[in-house]
Amino acid sequence: MTRWSWGRRAALLGGAALVAVVGAASAAPTVFDVREQPPVRNVPVELVAYDTCDAALAEMRAAVAPHVGVYGLGDQGYLTVENGRATAGTPKAAPSADRAAPEHSGTNVHEAGVDEPDLVKTDGRRVVTVADGKLRVVDVASRELTGTLDLPAGFASQLLLHGDRALVIAGSSMMLERGLVPGDFAPEGATLTLVDLKGAPKVVGSLKVDGRYLDARQIGDVVRVVVHSGPRLPWVYPADGVSEAEALIRNREVVATAPIESWLPHYELTGEDGSRTAGSLVACDRVSHPRQHSATSMLSVLTFDFPGELGTGDAVSIVADGDTVYGTENSLYIADDHHLVPNVRRMPAPPTTTAIHQFDISQAGPPRHVASGQVTGSPLNQYALSEHRGHLRVATTAFDAPGVPEQPPASQSAVTVLKRDGAKLVEVGKVDGLGVGERIYSVRFVGPVGYVVTFRQTDPLYTLDLSDPAKPRKVGELKINGYSAYLHPAGDGKLIGVGQEATDQGRTQGTQVSLFDVANAAAPTRIADHHVPGASSEVEYDAHAFLYWPARDLLVVPVMTYPTAEKPTSPPSGGVLVLRLRDNTFTSLGTVRHTSAPDHDPGVRRALVVGEDLWTVSAAGAQVTRIDGLAQQAWVPFS
Repeated sequence: MTRWSWGRRAALLGGAALVAVVGAASAAPTVFDVREQPPVRNVPVELVAYDTCDAALAEMRAAVAPHVGVYGLGDQGYLTVENGRATAGTPKAAPSADRAAPEHSGTNVHEAGVDEPDLVKTDGRRVVTVADGKLRVVDVASRELTGTLDLPAGFASQLLLHGDRALVIAGSSMMLERGLVPGDFAPEGATLTLVDLKGAPKVVGSLKVDGRYLDARQIGDVVRVVVHSGPRLPWVYPADGVSEAEALIRNREVVATAPIESWLPHYELTGEDGSRTAGSLVACDRVSHPRQHSATSMLSVLTFDFPGELGTGDAVSIVADGDTVYGTENSLYIADDHHLVPNVRRMPAPPTTTAIHQFDISQAGPPRHVASGQVTGSPLNQYALSEHRGHLRVATTAFDAPGVPEQPPASQSAVTVLKRDGAKLVEVGKVDGLGVGERIYSVRFVGPVGYVVTFRQTDPLYTLDLSDPAKPRKVGELKINGYSAYLHPAGDGKLIGVGQEATDQGRTQGTQVSLFDVANAAAPTRIADHHVPGASSEVEYDAHAFLYWPARDLLVVPVMTYPTAEKPTSPPSGGVLVLRLRDNTFTSLGTVRHTSAPDHDPGVRRALVVGEDLWTVSAAGAQVTRIDGLAQQAWVPFS
């Protein structure tokens, strides 16, 4: 029995989970599985290029050999799903990019000038969304749906917008891949679809590549897309008369005879006329690698220009794993926390470290890998990384004994300051001992100051002075119940936090929006808060859902309320909480809700400001509400 797949365990083992290469494909077989592989050793990260394809192949085979077991590289794989076709809906008069646009908000992003993909975009003239396998275009002036497009990759959930073009991104979800919902599988492959919006939306190019889409960044009309892939090998499994010993022998033979193309990510490009080309996404001489690696993962950075044809992305690849993408106008960073999950108690749990790879994107064309380094611990998300005046600040939580179920691991958090020195990112300063016994729930860096929230029962908000990169230090601390899962600078020494209220014992009580005065970093205080009992907010795990529009003193947060002790039979209800932030006080203006069909999620996902109106988007449709008074102006159903 054979199956072309690469396992979930391959993603966990990761190419940058650096290992000592031991054993060979020709060694005498013994039955073992991936849980008994050689321990991972974290060594300094430094990337070098392959001299030839033959050298690359020999090293890939040798590096992956110790990790081959009776189930290949793991006991679970990906299922390939989807196949749709692009069809344009009957359009009404589509808005033109030439028409003057009213003042409008955009996606909430980490760095100014660096756009991030999201499920809705606007240029002030139209609102473009992706949901349930369709791209929809709504004209802002007429408040009508002017185009619908069935996407070739039906599970698309993000897009970027520039002029009259949209780049729609579909790819396997990290949430599904890591099995947060038992039995769910992520589809194999990432698909990028370029859509022309001048008239009826139409597909003008589609690129499918191996692996898992990680993230993307857009600067002007240039987009960088990061994809994670693994080797495509026809593993043999112990079934249908194949014993475990035989499966192991044959799997080692698979590795020993696999061509280099099995490791290089594959692509399939479809043009506007339906023509197709396929091949390896990257050449051997465009692949860099650590001196020690496991050859189970590869990261590829693709580059696209919105005005041109889609193309294959002129990829640059490194033999490494990756989880977190952070971008500035000049640099793209990919972080890999070497995430290994011990499945048995006897497996040694190595100290957690995170490898960080820096790419220079300041010039036209493909990015250039310039440096790599590592820090102790794991970052929470992209907001845990921040570049400032040539230094990279990284906030991490380190666990002494990760993965041991009998006891909570000892933990503490730190902020490490790195600086590029040749091809290395080297540590120049560090402040640690933050939140001992807790983990980071949110991070924000604002210029030379850092803010870190940790939590177990109470919420310490730490303020950090990072003005001297060699001597970062903690200068203030505020302890309150609950925690902030997202922090947003509000100017004039103020900081907004969105998270959960909690009891003295740490039991969460519902969505909490806080305003902190951090003008005096040594004595931060909370000066205002708003609590929605029994609620949660998407902002807690996706910052794109947050909207702050200071021109109108407007703060908008999606909330979902659930039954409480006071109202135990109330059904789940979603909407966006609209607050006015003025004179250091929150005033509730109300909650905007959508009329949801039974087969749609009741939650309202996003909010946008366009002119004098608040546009809100859910799976059911888009609603237009006047900011002053929150009177509904229009409803645009999606079905």
